[in-house]
Order: sequence, then C-alpha cells, then structure tokens
Amino acid sequence: MVSLANVFAPFVQVDIMDGVFVPTVSVRAEGLQRQDIRFAWEAHLMVAHPLPHLESFRRAGASRIIFHVEAEDEAALVILQARSLGLGVGVALNPPTPVGAIESFISAVDSVLLMTVYPGYYGAPFVPDVMKKVSLVRALRPDIEIGVDGGIKEGNLPDVVGYGVDTVCVGSAVFGQPDPAASFVRLSDLARMSGAR
Repeated sequence: MVSLANVFAPFVQVDIMDGVFVPTVSVRAEGLQRQDIRFAWEAHLMVAHPLPHLESFRRAGASRIIFHVEAEDEAALVILQARSLGLGVGVALNPPTPVGAIESFISAVDSVLLMTVYPGYYGAPFVPDVMKKVSLVRALRPDIEIGVDGGIKEGNLPDVVGYGVDTVCVGSAVFGQPDPAASFVRLSDLARMSGAR
C-alpha cells in the first residue's frame, strides 16, 4: 500500500489494528518506520490501549493519532500524552456509540472521526444512520474537523459529502480497484464537485 500511495496520495490515514479491539491485526509502527513513506499521514488506532502506541507512531512519522472513545485507556490521558509528544489528536466513534460520549473532551481534540462501518474488516458495509451524528457533533463544536470512515464508494460519496463532513476516508474504493491512482483522482474530483470542504 505504501508504495502505491507514494505515487498519488498527499495524505493517508493508516489503520492500526491490534487483534483485540478489532479482530484483525495490521501493520505496526516498527513496520512503518522501515518503509519509504513520502506522504503525510495519521495513525487511526483501532486498539484497546492506545497509550503504549503513541511514542512509536510519533517516531514512525505520524502527524496525528486518532484513538477510539471505546478504548480502555482514559481519553484525557491519551490526549494529554499525545499533546506532550507534539501529536495532533482525533477521536473516533463506532456506529453504536452516541455523540454524547465525547462531549466532555471534544474541546481538547482536533477532529472527530465517525465510523460508518463496524471496524476491523476491509470492505465492510456502510452504515447510513451514522450520518445523522454529523449535525450532533457540529452542535457541540461547530469548528471541529469531522471525518467519516468506512464503506464509502463512488455511489454514496456525494450523499456523504452533502452532510457537511470535512474529510472522507476510503480504502477499498481506492486500493481495491484495478487502478488505485485513477480511482483516487476520480473520488477526489467527485468529492470536490459535491461540495467537500
């Protein structure tokens, strides 16, 4: 994936899965450190305990970490430690998690990532009801960056953008296609035409 993304992607969100928080295991920070990464990137930590991972992903070159509010480590501690390392911080919510779960610390993070799939499986189906959370997050903090992640493809991208999100994370709609670079350009153009900020 890294060599492909180096060709066309200015920014990438790298999914980190521990086999505990989600059933799959993915790349580790040490593996990323050995890669020739030419794009800016953030680490989406789908892990039960984000705290032990922060320093290693900073060393690997991540500009921001996104942790899950459902993780076992206390959110305030994750935010404090990430900030002390000079990292940006975002928080992710799984589909069943209410927006109220982040209300007490939303002012301390840079972004909110709404999972539009049940995480852990590449190509999982889109959960459209999650899009209702966008307006709830905006009501809590109008200026925050809101992203959505999972199950987003050419067919539903315009509708997703229409909810007023700032970023859209795609995986299989790019890397699962015969020509990932062309798919990336096509989806980027479609997002801009649909009014993405």
